[in-house]
Order: sequence, then C-alpha cells, then structure tokens
Amino acid sequence: MRKDNRSCVSEFILLGLPIQQEEQGLYYALFLAMYLTMVLGNLLIILLIRLDSRLHTPMYFFLSHLAFTDISFSSVTAPKMLMSMLTQSGSIPYAGCIAQEFFFLLFGGIDSFLLTSMAYDRYVAICHPLHYNTIMSHGLCCLLVILSWILSSASALVHTLLLADLSFCRDNTLSHFFCDLSALLKLSSSDTTINELVILPVGTVVITIPFLCILVSYGQIGATILKTPSLKGICKALSTCGSHLSVVSLYYGAIIGLYLVPSSNNTSDNEVIVAVLYTLVTPMLNPFIYSLRNRDMKGALRNILSRTFSL
Repeated sequence: MRKDNRSCVSEFILLGLPIQQEEQGLYYALFLAMYLTMVLGNLLIILLIRLDSRLHTPMYFFLSHLAFTDISFSSVTAPKMLMSMLTQSGSIPYAGCIAQEFFFLLFGGIDSFLLTSMAYDRYVAICHPLHYNTIMSHGLCCLLVILSWILSSASALVHTLLLADLSFCRDNTLSHFFCDLSALLKLSSSDTTINELVILPVGTVVITIPFLCILVSYGQIGATILKTPSLKGICKALSTCGSHLSVVSLYYGAIIGLYLVPSSNNTSDNEVIVAVLYTLVTPMLNPFIYSLRNRDMKGALRNILSRTFSL
C-alpha cells in the first residue's frame, strides 16, 4: 500500500486479452509476429524515405513521421502485453501505469493530427496543383508536425495530471491488456466527474476536429474531381487517396466508436478486442496499405536493393 500519495495501490493487475489459457501460446506467436512485422515495416518506410531523394516530398515527410509514431504507439502497449502472456503475470507498477497511459494518449493524438496533415496535403495536391510547392513548403510541413506534438502532449498531460490525482483503493484489477483511461476511471474510488467532463472537449480537439477536417478535405477533393469527371482522373485520385482513406477508416472508426460514442452494448471484452485493432493491427497494416503498394516506394526499395547487392 502507498501512503505517500493518494493512490492507495502500488501496482495494477492487467487481466490481458479475453482468450483461453490453452490458446495463449498460439496468440502469443501471432501477436509477436504482428508486432515485429509492424516495427520492421515502418522502419523500412523511414529508411527508404531517408535514403531516396525522390521521396523527399511533403507526403512522404508526413508518412515517415507517421511510421515513427506508429512504432511508438504500438510499443507503448504491445511489449507489456506479450511479456504478460509469456510470464502469466500482468502486474504493472502504479507509476508505470500512469506513464503508459500518458504515452498512449500522446502517440495516439499525434497519429490523429498527422493523418489530418496528410489529408490536407492530398487536398492541396489535387485541388491546387499549380500552387502545391508554394503552399506545402518545408516550413509549413515542419510546423504541422510540431503543432501535432504540442497539441497531443497538452491533451495527454491534462488527462494524466487529473488521473494522477485520483485514488485507487477498492481494487487494482484492470480488465484490459494495458492501462486504458476509461478502465482506470471505472476502477477509481474517487469522484471522476471532472475527468469525465474533460474527455469530451479534449477528445473533440484531438479526434473530432481532425476527423472533420479530413472529411472536409476529401469533400473538396471529390467536388474538384466531379467538376471535370474522367476515368483517368478518378483512378489517379483513388490511387492517391485510397490508402489514406483506408487507414483513416480503421483508425477513427475504432476510436470514435469506443471513446466518443460510448454504448451500453460495449462489453469489456469487445473494448479489449477493438483496442488490439487500433494499437497493433492498424499500425501493422499501414506499411502495406500506404507504402509497399506504392510505386514510388517499390521503386525506392528496388534501387536500395540493387545498390546493396552491386557492392
């Protein structure tokens, strides 16, 4: 028991994924393979963009930052989940739990803002192609990334400071595989009214407004395409924007469904399963959806391989 602060507990017990004991080994191997694929795939994206000068464009600039953020986002939760499955011990220190929650919100928010920046980039590229290089300057791209970090850090810090002020004296068992904010609030023995009131405005800034900006951007893109409809133009727009829309659908669909539109039908097990989707599955799919299907990325990969084997 902790007497030096209001927490009452020194650690939390994570119950992990809702899977049978005899299936733990199979799922451990599956999730380990997914995590390693995610890390290697996103590292490959960063490496290719770094080494190939043809990929030094705003779109790939944002993509490299998204790849780094995806690695960090998954690494906040996946290693602990895998270790718990391997050791059959789900304990996590109080300080570690609070830190995990902070970094989870931090990188999740950065993901949201980066996806919005990428949607804006596609909007400028399709709707204002003649002014693209002027508008999407390197300075603006850096500013958008810096703003993503600042806004996400502020939102994560607000939640973390309010959470650290709560007491957890009744129970220390979380029905989750990581220290999820909503699960911690349900577990607290303190009044969580302020914490719950803050979720909506902060969630609006980090999730709802970026999502609406993406919708507006693609609405403008659609309107521009319909002004001069052609099969070639439609195919080009789909090839340019289809991958981004796929990732946006996976990312925002899961988060909005869980956190901004809470439903009585959402059981704890359902929440855990959806959390696996956006913390591990979506970051793993991003390299395939976004880049490895992309002609420029394939060309960069071939060039790097040919240079490597020619040495």
